[in-house]
Amino acid sequence: MSVSRRSLPLLKTLITGKTQSRTVTYMPRPGDGAPRPVTLIPGDGIGPLATNAVEQVMEAMHAPVYFEKYEVHGDMKRVPQEVIDSIKKNKVCLKGGLRTPMGGGVSSLNVQLRKELDLYASLVNCFNLPGLPTRHENVDIVVIRENTEGEYSGLEHEVVPGVVESLKVITKFCSERIAKYAFEYAYLNNRKKVSAVHKANIMKLADGLFLESCREVATKYPSIKYNEIIVDNCCMQLVSKPEQFDVMVTPNLYGNLVANTAAGIAGGTGVMPGGNVGAEHAVFEQGASAGNVGKEKIVEQKKANPVAMLLSSAMMLRHLQFPSFAD
Repeated sequence: MSVSRRSLPLLKTLITGKTQSRTVTYMPRPGDGAPRPVTLIPGDGIGPLATNAVEQVMEAMHAPVYFEKYEVHGDMKRVPQEVIDSIKKNKVCLKGGLRTPMGGGVSSLNVQLRKELDLYASLVNCFNLPGLPTRHENVDIVVIRENTEGEYSGLEHEVVPGVVESLKVITKFCSERIAKYAFEYAYLNNRKKVSAVHKANIMKLADGLFLESCREVATKYPSIKYNEIIVDNCCMQLVSKPEQFDVMVTPNLYGNLVANTAAGIAGGTGVMPGGNVGAEHAVFEQGASAGNVGKEKIVEQKKANPVAMLLSSAMMLRHLQFPSFAD
C-alpha cells in the first residue's frame, strides 16, 4: 500500500518526535492482556487502504487485538445481520467510510448502524498536528454530536406530488444524555469549556428544548464554563478564531457541519480521528465524514492518507484499556 506524500512527514513526526515520561504505571486487572476481538468493516473507496494500514501497524507492534473482517458497502439495502451480531458480541468496531447514495430513497448504512446499536454520541477531535502547517495554531476542538435524532431521523414523506415534508425530532431524553456525555467528557479530560451550538432563535421549540437540557446539565458541573452560540455565528467564529473553542455539543445536523469545518481548519479531514459510542458499543472511524471514501483517482493509484484511521485506532485501543499500545 502506498501512502500520500503529504502524510509521510506527518507520520514520521508523530512516530519519532514524541518523547514520553512514565511517572505513574498503568495497573491492569488480571486477564486484561487477553487479545480482544474487534469487528472490522473496510468499507468503500479508500477505506480498505486505510484499514489495511491499521492492520499492519497492529500486527507490527503485537497489539492484543484481532479483527473479524466483514464486507459491507454503501449500496447495500441494509447492514447484514451477521455484522450487527459481531459488533454486539465484540462491543467494538473499526470502520472505513461507507458511500451513501444521493437520493433515491436508499437509507444510509451509517445511520442504520447508529440507530441499531444506539450509538448516540459522535466524537470528533480536531487539533493541530506537528509537522502539518495550517493557517491557525492552538486548535484543539472536540465536537460531540447527538447521533440518533434531529434531521437524521429519516422521517420524510410526500404530502402531495411536489411537496415533501421532513420532520426534525428533538427529545428531552436524547438532548439530556448527549449533554451529560459532553460535560462528562470535559470533566474527565480536564477541558475547561462546553459550547452548545443551536438555532433556537428560529427553531424556538426544538432547539429551545436542546438548550434547556444543556443548561440543566451545566448546573451540575460548576467547574466547567458553559456558553451558547448560534450555528451560523459558530461557523464564522470557527474560521476566524477557532482557538476559542474547546468542547462543542450539538444536535445531529449542526454537528456534522461543524465537525467537518473544524477538521478542515485543523489540517484536513484525512487526519482527524473520531468515533461513535453508546452505552454498550463503540464504532471508531475517520472523524470527519467529508472525503472518507476518497476520489476514484486516489483509489486507482492506491494512495490514501491513513493518519485519521490510525489515530482512531489509537482511540479504540484506549477504549479497550490498552493505553501503552495506544501511545
